[in-house]
Amino acid sequence: MPLSSPSPSPPQRLTALAQACGCAAKLSPALLEAVLPKLRRVPDPDLIVGFEGAEDAAVYRLGPDLALVQTLDFFTPIVDDPEDFGAIAAANALSDVYAMGGRPLIALSILAFPPRQPADLLERILQGGLDKLAEAGCVLGGGHSVRDEELKFGFSVTGVVHPGKVLRNAGARPGDRIHLSKPLGAGVITTALKQGAANAADVAAAVAMMKTLNHDAAAAALERGAHAATDVTGFGLLGHARELARASGVRLRLRAAAVPLLAGAAAYAARFQSQGLLNNRDFAQADVAFAGSVPESLRTLLWDPQTSGGLLVSLPPEAPADARLGPCIGEVEPLAPGAPCLAVD
Repeated sequence: MPLSSPSPSPPQRLTALAQACGCAAKLSPALLEAVLPKLRRVPDPDLIVGFEGAEDAAVYRLGPDLALVQTLDFFTPIVDDPEDFGAIAAANALSDVYAMGGRPLIALSILAFPPRQPADLLERILQGGLDKLAEAGCVLGGGHSVRDEELKFGFSVTGVVHPGKVLRNAGARPGDRIHLSKPLGAGVITTALKQGAANAADVAAAVAMMKTLNHDAAAAALERGAHAATDVTGFGLLGHARELARASGVRLRLRAAAVPLLAGAAAYAARFQSQGLLNNRDFAQADVAFAGSVPESLRTLLWDPQTSGGLLVSLPPEAPADARLGPCIGEVEPLAPGAPCLAVD
């Protein structure tokens, strides 16, 4: 009797190669806030935006009409498909340039790759990233790689922006409307994926959201005269809203029911909470006043770390509505002395 061919090995689950997935692997914001203010810095009048204000990227002036936007972002696998992982890593890194109002030009890859994994896996990850860079009109100029048992991938991206048109955390004004361009829930869904408990359709919707560039939302923000903007990533909606509110010296009042959510996100929130989510809540909960009517599952999603999330934009009240910016989820108010800078109704 002829010997049967061995059964093919099941494909490697990329999320099994990581302790924490995507932007949920970020360091705790409490640790960063304890360390960064103590660092000695060399002042430079052409550094328009540095790391002092928890901004999304650095901006360096080259001349009166031109500045560089520079960012770097990498993380562990957030999905199991290699091409999707590469594309999400690219979209996430590009987002920081878009959040500053910039146009990405060139990228360098950052890769930590387990030496026992096959070459075709590496090729598929890199190709997914390259394809997403090409969609953004951004070229890959090279990169750097190291051996590491935990897979990590991302990009350093350089773009350009007019020095007078930089979008920043600071600048939100009382009366502004707050918009969010992408739905929440990718963090709890991908945490469930890592544990083998996510519905395929829910994962597909989260992947499609994370692969979507923030190019159109950034263009709309600039066209509509946005006063401030940031992208929503590892510190969750409330963490990044807190940065915007504190930098602007205002209070954001968010309407919980207006926040867009991925399908099934509320159900996942009750069961799948990453350490990154808990870190976000522990760090910033003193700055948030929740109304008693806000359900616990929705509160959880507001802390949920997002990967390649949407733009959070502070828009003048007279600006016309624009679908590219997503729904209006709240307003900007004056900050009363001693009051928390975020209110969620």
